[in-house]
Amino acid sequence: MQDAVNRGLKQNLGALLSSADMGAARGQRWEQLSALLPHLSAAPYGDISQVSLAEFGFNFHFPGFNIPTIVGPFAYFDARASLSQSLLDMRAVNNERAAAQRVKSADYTYKDARDLVVQTVGFAYLQAIADESLIESVTAQVDTAQALYNQAQDQVQAGTSPAIDALRAHVELQTRQQQLIQTKNDFAIQKLALARTIGLAPGQQFELTDKSSYQPFQGITVEEALQRAYASRSDYQAALSDVRAAEFARKAAWAGHLPTLSLSGDYGVAGPHFNSLDGVYDVRGTVTIPIFEGNAVRGDMLQANAQLQQSRDRLENLRGQIDSDVRTSLLNLQSASEQVSVAQSNVDLAEQTLAQSRDRFAAGVTNTVEVVQAEEAVASAHQAYISGLYSYNYAKISLARAMGTAEAGVQNYFKVK
Repeated sequence: MQDAVNRGLKQNLGALLSSADMGAARGQRWEQLSALLPHLSAAPYGDISQVSLAEFGFNFHFPGFNIPTIVGPFAYFDARASLSQSLLDMRAVNNERAAAQRVKSADYTYKDARDLVVQTVGFAYLQAIADESLIESVTAQVDTAQALYNQAQDQVQAGTSPAIDALRAHVELQTRQQQLIQTKNDFAIQKLALARTIGLAPGQQFELTDKSSYQPFQGITVEEALQRAYASRSDYQAALSDVRAAEFARKAAWAGHLPTLSLSGDYGVAGPHFNSLDGVYDVRGTVTIPIFEGNAVRGDMLQANAQLQQSRDRLENLRGQIDSDVRTSLLNLQSASEQVSVAQSNVDLAEQTLAQSRDRFAAGVTNTVEVVQAEEAVASAHQAYISGLYSYNYAKISLARAMGTAEAGVQNYFKVK
Protein backbone atom coordinates (compact mmCIF):
# COMPACT_ATOMS: atom_id res chain seq x y z
CA MET A 1 0.00 0.00 0.00
CA GLN A 2 2.80 2.41 0.82
CA ASP A 3 4.34 1.80 -2.61
CA ALA A 4 0.99 2.58 -4.20
CA VAL A 5 0.57 5.74 -2.12
CA ASN A 6 4.07 6.96 -3.00
CA ARG A 7 3.42 6.38 -6.69
CA GLY A 8 0.10 8.16 -6.46
CA LEU A 9 1.67 11.22 -4.82
CA LYS A 10 4.24 11.41 -7.64
CA GLN A 11 2.00 10.62 -10.61
CA ASN A 12 -1.59 11.59 -9.77
CA LEU A 13 -2.84 14.49 -11.89
CA GLY A 14 -4.52 16.27 -8.98
CA ALA A 15 -1.27 16.49 -7.01
CA LEU A 16 0.67 17.60 -10.10
CA LEU A 17 -1.80 20.39 -10.91
CA SER A 18 -1.82 21.57 -7.30
CA SER A 19 1.99 21.66 -7.31
CA ALA A 20 1.89 23.87 -10.42
CA ASP A 21 -0.55 26.21 -8.65
CA MET A 22 2.06 26.73 -5.93
CA GLY A 23 4.56 27.94 -8.52
CA ALA A 24 2.00 30.32 -10.00
CA ALA A 25 1.19 31.76 -6.54
CA ARG A 26 4.88 32.36 -5.84
CA GLY A 27 5.25 34.10 -9.19
CA GLN A 28 2.33 36.42 -8.37
CA ARG A 29 3.91 37.27 -5.02
CA TRP A 30 7.17 38.25 -6.71
CA GLU A 31 5.20 40.51 -9.03
CA GLN A 32 3.65 42.31 -6.05
CA LEU A 33 6.95 42.41 -4.19
CA SER A 34 8.70 44.03 -7.14
CA ALA A 35 6.70 47.23 -6.53
CA LEU A 36 8.47 47.59 -3.15
CA LEU A 37 11.98 46.70 -4.28
CA PRO A 38 14.44 49.12 -5.91
CA HIS A 39 14.58 49.14 -9.69
CA LEU A 40 18.01 49.65 -11.19
CA SER A 41 18.67 50.00 -14.90
CA ALA A 42 21.29 51.32 -17.27
CA ALA A 43 20.70 52.61 -20.79
CA PRO A 44 23.84 54.09 -22.35
CA TYR A 45 23.34 55.54 -25.79
CA GLY A 46 25.11 57.53 -28.46
CA ASP A 47 23.43 59.84 -30.93
CA ILE A 48 24.32 61.56 -34.19
CA SER A 49 21.74 64.11 -35.32
CA GLN A 50 21.07 66.73 -37.95
CA VAL A 51 18.12 69.06 -37.28
CA SER A 52 16.09 71.23 -39.67
CA LEU A 53 15.09 74.48 -37.94
CA ALA A 54 12.60 75.19 -40.70
CA GLU A 55 10.65 72.14 -39.54
CA PHE A 56 10.01 73.95 -36.27
CA GLY A 57 9.13 77.28 -37.94
CA PHE A 58 12.51 79.00 -37.64
CA ASN A 59 13.44 80.77 -40.89
CA PHE A 60 15.42 83.95 -40.28
CA HIS A 61 16.72 86.23 -43.04
CA PHE A 62 18.62 89.41 -42.35
CA PRO A 63 20.14 91.73 -44.93
CA GLY A 64 23.59 90.41 -45.63
CA PHE A 65 23.28 87.63 -43.09
CA ASN A 66 21.34 84.36 -43.06
CA ILE A 67 20.97 81.94 -40.17
CA PRO A 68 21.36 78.40 -41.46
CA THR A 69 18.18 76.32 -41.30
CA ILE A 70 20.17 73.09 -40.93
CA VAL A 71 22.02 72.42 -37.67
CA GLY A 72 24.47 69.57 -37.62
CA PRO A 73 25.40 66.97 -37.92
CA PHE A 74 26.42 66.79 -34.27
CA ALA A 75 26.95 63.90 -31.87
CA TYR A 76 26.68 63.26 -28.16
CA PHE A 77 26.98 60.33 -25.77
CA ASP A 78 25.12 59.62 -22.52
CA ALA A 79 25.60 56.68 -20.12
CA ARG A 80 23.71 56.63 -16.81
CA ALA A 81 22.52 54.18 -14.18
CA SER A 82 18.97 54.90 -12.99
CA LEU A 83 17.54 53.92 -9.64
CA SER A 84 13.96 54.21 -8.44
CA GLN A 85 12.61 53.22 -5.04
CA SER A 86 9.17 53.38 -3.50
CA LEU A 87 9.48 54.87 -0.01
CA LEU A 88 5.84 54.82 1.06
CA ASP A 89 3.08 52.97 -0.80
CA MET A 90 0.61 51.23 1.49
CA ARG A 91 -1.34 49.79 -1.41
CA ALA A 92 1.75 47.99 -2.68
CA VAL A 93 2.66 46.86 0.85
CA ASN A 94 -0.75 45.31 1.48
CA ASN A 95 -0.89 43.77 -1.99
CA GLU A 96 2.40 42.03 -1.23
CA ARG A 97 1.08 40.80 2.12
CA ALA A 98 -2.05 39.47 0.42
CA ALA A 99 0.08 37.68 -2.17
CA ALA A 100 2.18 36.12 0.61
CA GLN A 101 -1.00 34.73 2.19
CA ARG A 102 -2.06 33.32 -1.17
CA VAL A 103 1.27 31.50 -1.36
CA LYS A 104 0.51 29.92 2.01
CA SER A 105 -2.95 29.02 0.79
CA ALA A 106 -1.48 27.35 -2.30
CA ASP A 107 0.97 25.40 -0.13
CA TYR A 108 -1.84 24.17 2.13
CA THR A 109 -3.98 23.35 -0.89
CA TYR A 110 -1.16 21.20 -2.24
CA LYS A 111 -0.92 19.35 1.07
CA ASP A 112 -4.67 18.83 1.02
CA ALA A 113 -4.42 17.47 -2.52
CA ARG A 114 -1.81 14.99 -1.30
CA ASP A 115 -4.17 13.85 1.48
CA LEU A 116 -6.93 13.42 -1.08
CA VAL A 117 -4.61 11.35 -3.27
CA VAL A 118 -3.76 9.14 -0.28
CA GLN A 119 -7.45 8.62 0.39
CA THR A 120 -8.17 7.85 -3.27
CA VAL A 121 -5.27 5.41 -3.57
CA GLY A 122 -6.21 3.79 -0.27
CA PHE A 123 -9.78 3.33 -1.47
CA ALA A 124 -8.65 1.71 -4.73
CA TYR A 125 -6.07 -0.49 -3.00
CA LEU A 126 -8.45 -1.72 -0.30
CA GLN A 127 -11.14 -2.40 -2.89
CA ALA A 128 -8.67 -4.45 -4.91
CA ILE A 129 -7.66 -6.38 -1.77
CA ALA A 130 -11.33 -7.04 -1.03
CA ASP A 131 -11.90 -8.33 -4.57
CA GLU A 132 -8.82 -10.53 -4.32
CA SER A 133 -9.98 -11.91 -0.97
CA LEU A 134 -13.39 -12.56 -2.45
CA ILE A 135 -11.76 -14.61 -5.22
CA GLU A 136 -10.07 -16.78 -2.61
CA SER A 137 -13.34 -17.19 -0.72
CA VAL A 138 -15.37 -18.04 -3.84
CA THR A 139 -12.67 -20.46 -5.01
CA ALA A 140 -12.99 -22.30 -1.70
CA GLN A 141 -16.76 -22.34 -2.14
CA VAL A 142 -16.35 -23.79 -5.66
CA ASP A 143 -14.16 -26.55 -4.22
CA THR A 144 -16.76 -27.27 -1.55
CA ALA A 145 -19.57 -27.33 -4.11
CA GLN A 146 -17.52 -29.65 -6.32
CA ALA A 147 -16.95 -32.04 -3.41
CA LEU A 148 -20.66 -32.00 -2.60
CA TYR A 149 -21.56 -32.66 -6.23
CA ASN A 150 -19.14 -35.61 -6.39
CA GLN A 151 -20.54 -36.97 -3.15
CA ALA A 152 -24.13 -36.59 -4.39
CA GLN A 153 -23.30 -38.37 -7.67
CA ASP A 154 -21.70 -41.23 -5.80
CA GLN A 155 -24.77 -41.64 -3.61
CA VAL A 156 -27.12 -41.46 -6.61
CA GLN A 157 -25.10 -44.15 -8.37
CA ALA A 158 -25.17 -46.23 -5.18
CA GLY A 159 -28.93 -45.84 -5.03
CA THR A 160 -28.91 -44.17 -1.60
CA SER A 161 -30.02 -40.72 -2.84
CA PRO A 162 -32.48 -39.55 -5.51
CA ALA A 163 -31.18 -37.96 -8.72
CA ILE A 164 -32.57 -34.59 -7.69
CA ASP A 165 -29.89 -34.34 -5.01
CA ALA A 166 -27.21 -34.51 -7.68
CA LEU A 167 -29.07 -31.91 -9.76
CA ARG A 168 -29.26 -29.52 -6.81
CA ALA A 169 -25.56 -29.98 -6.12
CA HIS A 170 -24.76 -29.42 -9.81
CA VAL A 171 -26.76 -26.19 -9.90
CA GLU A 172 -24.99 -24.97 -6.76
CA LEU A 173 -21.60 -25.82 -8.31
CA GLN A 174 -22.32 -23.89 -11.49
CA THR A 175 -23.68 -20.95 -9.50
CA ARG A 176 -20.41 -20.72 -7.56
CA GLN A 177 -18.42 -21.08 -10.80
CA GLN A 178 -20.34 -18.17 -12.32
CA GLN A 179 -19.70 -16.12 -9.20
CA LEU A 180 -15.99 -16.91 -9.45
CA ILE A 181 -15.86 -15.76 -13.07
CA GLN A 182 -17.56 -12.46 -12.19
CA THR A 183 -15.34 -11.95 -9.14
CA LYS A 184 -12.17 -12.44 -11.17
CA ASN A 185 -13.43 -9.95 -13.74
CA ASP A 186 -14.22 -7.39 -11.01
CA PHE A 187 -10.73 -7.85 -9.57
CA ALA A 188 -9.08 -7.32 -12.96
CA ILE A 189 -11.09 -4.13 -13.52
CA GLN A 190 -10.26 -2.85 -10.03
CA LYS A 191 -6.54 -3.44 -10.67
CA LEU A 192 -6.86 -1.34 -13.83
CA ALA A 193 -8.47 1.44 -11.78
CA LEU A 194 -5.70 1.22 -9.19
CA ALA A 195 -3.01 1.31 -11.88
CA ARG A 196 -4.65 4.38 -13.39
CA THR A 197 -4.83 6.09 -10.00
CA ILE A 198 -1.14 5.59 -9.18
CA GLY A 199 0.13 6.28 -12.71
CA LEU A 200 1.37 2.86 -13.77
CA ALA A 201 2.00 2.29 -17.45
CA PRO A 202 -1.00 0.87 -19.36
CA GLY A 203 -0.93 -2.92 -19.25
CA GLN A 204 1.62 -3.00 -16.42
CA GLN A 205 1.33 -6.23 -14.43
CA PHE A 206 1.65 -6.05 -10.64
CA GLU A 207 0.72 -7.93 -7.50
CA LEU A 208 -0.80 -6.69 -4.25
CA THR A 209 1.53 -7.65 -1.42
CA ASP A 210 -0.41 -6.14 1.51
CA LYS A 211 -3.50 -7.93 2.75
CA SER A 212 -6.45 -6.37 4.47
CA SER A 213 -6.39 -7.43 8.10
CA TYR A 214 -8.27 -6.43 11.21
CA GLN A 215 -6.23 -4.30 13.58
CA PRO A 216 -8.07 -2.71 16.52
CA PHE A 217 -8.17 1.07 16.39
CA GLN A 218 -6.95 3.08 19.34
CA GLY A 219 -9.99 5.03 20.48
CA ILE A 220 -10.20 8.81 20.21
CA THR A 221 -12.92 11.14 21.45
CA VAL A 222 -14.86 13.41 19.13
CA GLU A 223 -13.42 16.51 20.83
CA GLU A 224 -9.84 15.29 20.37
CA ALA A 225 -10.48 14.39 16.73
CA LEU A 226 -12.03 17.81 16.01
CA GLN A 227 -9.16 19.60 17.74
CA ARG A 228 -6.65 17.73 15.59
CA ALA A 229 -8.69 18.35 12.47
CA TYR A 230 -8.86 22.12 12.92
CA ALA A 231 -5.12 22.20 13.61
CA SER A 232 -4.07 19.80 10.83
CA ARG A 233 -6.60 19.96 8.00
CA SER A 234 -4.74 21.63 5.13
CA ASP A 235 -7.92 22.81 3.42
CA TYR A 236 -8.95 24.58 6.64
CA GLN A 237 -5.54 26.26 6.94
CA ALA A 238 -5.78 27.26 3.28
CA ALA A 239 -9.19 28.83 3.93
CA LEU A 240 -7.74 30.76 6.88
CA SER A 241 -4.96 32.06 4.62
CA ASP A 242 -7.55 33.07 2.03
CA VAL A 243 -9.37 35.13 4.66
CA ARG A 244 -6.14 36.85 5.68
CA ALA A 245 -5.31 37.52 2.02
CA ALA A 246 -8.75 39.08 1.51
CA GLU A 247 -8.25 41.28 4.59
CA PHE A 248 -4.95 42.57 3.23
CA ALA A 249 -6.55 43.08 -0.19
CA ARG A 250 -9.23 45.24 1.44
CA LYS A 251 -6.53 47.30 3.20
CA ALA A 252 -4.74 47.68 -0.13
CA ALA A 253 -7.95 48.93 -1.74
CA TRP A 254 -8.50 51.47 1.05
CA ALA A 255 -4.87 52.62 0.73
CA GLY A 256 -5.82 54.06 -2.65
CA HIS A 257 -6.88 57.17 -0.69
CA LEU A 258 -3.37 57.63 0.72
CA PRO A 259 -0.47 59.58 -0.85
CA THR A 260 2.63 57.76 -2.04
CA LEU A 261 6.25 58.78 -1.79
CA SER A 262 8.97 57.68 -4.19
CA LEU A 263 12.58 58.52 -4.92
CA SER A 264 14.33 58.27 -8.25
CA GLY A 265 17.68 59.34 -9.58
CA ASP A 266 20.38 58.65 -12.09
CA TYR A 267 24.11 59.16 -12.34
CA GLY A 268 26.48 58.80 -15.23
CA VAL A 269 28.60 60.61 -17.78
CA ALA A 270 27.65 62.59 -20.86
CA GLY A 271 29.39 64.67 -23.48
CA PRO A 272 29.89 65.23 -27.20
CA HIS A 273 32.75 62.71 -27.46
CA PHE A 274 34.04 59.71 -25.59
CA ASN A 275 37.21 61.65 -24.65
CA SER A 276 35.31 64.64 -23.27
CA LEU A 277 32.75 63.27 -20.84
CA ASP A 278 31.51 64.95 -17.68
CA GLY A 279 29.68 63.51 -14.69
CA VAL A 280 25.95 64.15 -14.68
CA TYR A 281 23.25 63.19 -12.19
CA ASP A 282 19.65 63.83 -11.32
CA VAL A 283 17.78 63.15 -8.05
CA ARG A 284 14.01 63.47 -7.70
CA GLY A 285 11.59 62.88 -4.84
CA THR A 286 7.91 62.64 -5.74
CA VAL A 287 4.82 62.80 -3.57
CA THR A 288 1.66 61.65 -5.35
CA ILE A 289 -1.57 62.78 -3.71
CA PRO A 290 -4.78 61.23 -5.04
CA ILE A 291 -7.52 63.86 -5.29
CA PHE A 292 -10.16 62.36 -7.55
CA GLU A 293 -9.85 59.13 -9.49
CA GLY A 294 -13.40 58.63 -10.67
CA ASN A 295 -14.49 56.46 -7.70
CA ALA A 296 -11.92 53.79 -8.66
CA VAL A 297 -10.99 53.35 -4.99
CA ARG A 298 -14.65 52.97 -4.06
CA GLY A 299 -15.03 50.25 -6.69
CA ASP A 300 -11.94 48.46 -5.39
CA MET A 301 -13.32 48.62 -1.85
CA LEU A 302 -16.67 47.14 -2.88
CA GLN A 303 -14.95 44.23 -4.64
CA ALA A 304 -12.53 43.66 -1.75
CA ASN A 305 -15.36 43.62 0.80
CA ALA A 306 -17.31 41.12 -1.27
CA GLN A 307 -14.29 38.84 -1.64
CA LEU A 308 -13.59 39.05 2.09
CA GLN A 309 -17.17 38.10 2.94
CA GLN A 310 -17.02 35.17 0.52
CA SER A 311 -13.79 33.96 2.10
CA ARG A 312 -15.29 34.13 5.58
CA ASP A 313 -18.43 32.31 4.46
CA ARG A 314 -16.36 29.54 2.86
CA LEU A 315 -14.28 29.22 6.03
CA GLU A 316 -17.36 28.90 8.21
CA ASN A 317 -18.91 26.36 5.85
CA LEU A 318 -15.71 24.33 5.82
CA ARG A 319 -15.59 24.36 9.60
CA GLY A 320 -19.03 22.78 9.68
CA GLN A 321 -18.01 20.29 6.99
CA ILE A 322 -14.97 19.23 9.02
CA ASP A 323 -17.17 18.65 12.06
CA SER A 324 -19.47 16.50 9.94
CA ASP A 325 -16.57 14.60 8.34
CA VAL A 326 -14.98 13.74 11.68
CA ARG A 327 -18.21 12.64 13.33
CA THR A 328 -19.25 10.60 10.29
CA SER A 329 -15.87 8.88 10.11
CA LEU A 330 -15.95 7.98 13.80
CA LEU A 331 -19.48 6.60 13.50
CA ASN A 332 -18.52 4.57 10.42
CA LEU A 333 -15.43 3.27 12.18
CA GLN A 334 -17.36 2.14 15.24
CA SER A 335 -20.11 0.56 13.14
CA ALA A 336 -17.64 -1.21 10.82
CA SER A 337 -15.69 -2.56 13.80
CA GLU A 338 -18.83 -4.09 15.26
CA GLN A 339 -19.79 -5.49 11.85
CA VAL A 340 -16.40 -7.19 11.50
CA SER A 341 -16.80 -8.84 14.91
CA VAL A 342 -20.30 -10.07 14.12
CA ALA A 343 -19.30 -11.18 10.62
CA GLN A 344 -16.35 -13.17 11.95
CA SER A 345 -18.60 -14.96 14.40
CA ASN A 346 -21.15 -15.56 11.66
CA VAL A 347 -18.46 -17.12 9.42
CA ASP A 348 -17.51 -19.58 12.17
CA LEU A 349 -21.13 -20.52 12.80
CA ALA A 350 -21.91 -20.89 9.08
CA GLU A 351 -18.90 -23.14 8.52
CA GLN A 352 -19.88 -25.31 11.49
CA THR A 353 -23.41 -25.55 10.10
CA LEU A 354 -22.06 -26.56 6.69
CA ALA A 355 -19.81 -29.24 8.21
CA GLN A 356 -22.73 -30.71 10.17
CA SER A 357 -25.01 -30.60 7.12
CA ARG A 358 -22.46 -32.44 5.02
CA ASP A 359 -22.09 -35.07 7.74
CA ARG A 360 -25.87 -35.46 7.91
CA PHE A 361 -26.07 -35.80 4.13
CA ALA A 362 -23.28 -38.39 4.10
CA ALA A 363 -25.14 -40.33 6.78
CA GLY A 364 -28.33 -40.18 4.73
CA VAL A 365 -30.19 -38.21 7.39
CA THR A 366 -30.95 -35.23 5.09
CA ASN A 367 -30.85 -34.29 1.42
CA THR A 368 -28.82 -31.71 -0.51
CA VAL A 369 -31.33 -28.91 0.16
CA GLU A 370 -29.95 -28.44 3.65
CA VAL A 371 -26.36 -28.64 2.43
CA VAL A 372 -26.94 -26.15 -0.40
CA GLN A 373 -28.57 -23.72 2.03
CA ALA A 374 -25.61 -24.12 4.36
CA GLU A 375 -23.20 -23.44 1.50
CA GLU A 376 -25.10 -20.27 0.60
CA ALA A 377 -24.99 -19.19 4.22
CA VAL A 378 -21.20 -19.68 4.27
CA ALA A 379 -20.84 -17.70 1.05
CA SER A 380 -22.94 -14.84 2.43
CA ALA A 381 -21.02 -14.86 5.71
CA HIS A 382 -17.65 -14.70 3.98
CA GLN A 383 -18.84 -11.91 1.69
CA ALA A 384 -20.19 -9.94 4.65
CA TYR A 385 -16.91 -10.39 6.52
CA ILE A 386 -14.84 -9.18 3.55
CA SER A 387 -17.17 -6.23 3.01
CA GLY A 388 -17.08 -5.34 6.71
CA LEU A 389 -13.31 -5.56 6.83
CA TYR A 390 -13.00 -3.32 3.78
CA SER A 391 -15.43 -0.81 5.33
CA TYR A 392 -13.49 -0.87 8.60
CA ASN A 393 -10.10 -0.24 7.03
CA TYR A 394 -11.49 2.41 4.68
CA ALA A 395 -13.14 4.10 7.66
CA LYS A 396 -9.68 4.41 9.24
CA ILE A 397 -8.34 6.12 6.12
CA SER A 398 -11.41 8.36 6.01
CA LEU A 399 -10.87 9.36 9.63
CA ALA A 400 -7.22 10.16 8.91
CA ARG A 401 -8.33 12.26 5.95
CA ALA A 402 -10.99 14.00 8.07
CA MET A 403 -8.32 14.92 10.65
CA GLY A 404 -5.85 16.05 7.96
CA THR A 405 -3.28 13.32 8.61
CA ALA A 406 -3.91 10.92 5.74
CA GLU A 407 -0.25 10.41 4.81
CA ALA A 408 0.81 9.61 8.36
CA GLY A 409 -2.45 7.76 8.98
CA VAL A 410 -1.74 5.13 6.34
CA GLN A 411 1.51 4.24 8.09
CA ASN A 412 0.08 4.38 11.62
CA TYR A 413 -3.20 2.58 11.02
CA PHE A 414 -1.82 -0.18 8.81
CA LYS A 415 1.58 -0.58 10.51
CA VAL A 416 3.43 0.11 7.26
CA LYS A 417 7.22 0.32 7.68
